[in-house]
Amino acid sequence: MSPTDGTAPQHQSGAATGAPEPVDPTAADLTAADLTAADLTGIGATAPRRPRAAAPGSPEAAQGQELLARYGESLMGVFGTPQRVLVRGSGSTVWDADGKEYLDLLAGIAVNALGHAHPLITSVVTSQLATLGHVSNFFTSPTQIALAEKLLELAQAPAGSRVFFANSGTEANEAAFKLARRNAGGDGAPRRTRIVALENAFHGRSMGALALTWKQAYREPFEPLPGGVEWVPAGDADALRAAVDETVAAVFIEPVQGEAGVRGYDDGYLAAAREITRAAGALLIFDEVQTGIGRTGSWFASEGVLPDAMTLAKGLGGGFPIGALVTFGPEASSLLTAGQHGTTFGGNPVATAAALATLHAIESGGLLGHVHRVGAQTADALRALDVVTDVRQYGLLLGFDLAEEIAPAVVTAALDAGFIINAPGPRTLRLAPPLNIAADQLRRFTDALPTIYRTALERTAKENA
Repeated sequence: MSPTDGTAPQHQSGAATGAPEPVDPTAADLTAADLTAADLTGIGATAPRRPRAAAPGSPEAAQGQELLARYGESLMGVFGTPQRVLVRGSGSTVWDADGKEYLDLLAGIAVNALGHAHPLITSVVTSQLATLGHVSNFFTSPTQIALAEKLLELAQAPAGSRVFFANSGTEANEAAFKLARRNAGGDGAPRRTRIVALENAFHGRSMGALALTWKQAYREPFEPLPGGVEWVPAGDADALRAAVDETVAAVFIEPVQGEAGVRGYDDGYLAAAREITRAAGALLIFDEVQTGIGRTGSWFASEGVLPDAMTLAKGLGGGFPIGALVTFGPEASSLLTAGQHGTTFGGNPVATAAALATLHAIESGGLLGHVHRVGAQTADALRALDVVTDVRQYGLLLGFDLAEEIAPAVVTAALDAGFIINAPGPRTLRLAPPLNIAADQLRRFTDALPTIYRTALERTAKENA
């Protein structure tokens, strides 16, 4: 997928204004049962509620430094020291334990697709939890069935396609890894023992997903990992063609590499990958954990190329943990059979209700068109800044490079100025805000960025003096 020029495809519906138009204010009273009905029209996003004040003596009333000290004494240090203690949110805004306000331009790393405390998600989750919370995989629920049907519809999946629900992106990729292992060949054909992934890929932190991840610093402490994984240069169709033969079980591709700095490929690369894998009998598996569910202005960043499987998570639940593996067609869908994979919490009624509400709000609120428009506006504003040297924009997933290698310092200065952003590289910043963020909110950041950059540059110079 190559960066967009900001022009929305003709088939997309959506708002063309700076902010999505509010619709039916009664949507906050919607129940999970309503979302499984055949007629879902007319229900959409409403304006976020005003955040409530912290109750005296409540955990969120404690000072940030005190809470961080308690964090250090009670939680494992796998994330380092948190930047702030956040206590509440509303829309695209969050507040910390000391009362400071921030514009959230990262959305929990592309998770909070509708921002914080969205009334539709809040209402649906509350209703479902009060009705039926968990049933295990011995049973199913109406919300689980309805969500699987909706995902297959949105993906334009052919007959025989199926869905497996998990709890996160790395779990969805673990299921995809096992799916690949089942495409093993044999019966007179060569054994398929190899899996091909791309350089700079990130697929998760659990063992199978980690084995697919390119960065050696992530993999090395946990070796030996599941074997047979090889990497080829991202975006190089000739290198992929040379690597893939009848001994390859699957090829894993992120349509846009988010952790690598929001980097896509030339037009035609994903289609070439489809042709190469089909000719060799290998599965083509798209990791849409970060790019799926409207993030790029389409339901899926790989639209137009039908894979054998696709993984989803992050924005799917609108902030509630859920992941999914979608398999396309009866052949791929029959590779994993009863007893070969499972999960206790995956596809539970509450998570699937949250996902149905999220999909419904995106669809009925016309957010795909909005994502195209405001994403392109933000990219144009960034390109106009002297401190920015390159911009890569896919809807509301943006990566941009700075004139100096001070991205982590810019993240700190931005936080001090009231903006939450991310630095996937020493020179690169990433934005992945809520899909319903208003254009003027994004403009606040682009207007402030030159001053934030200068602050970071000055601090870096003092530290290095």
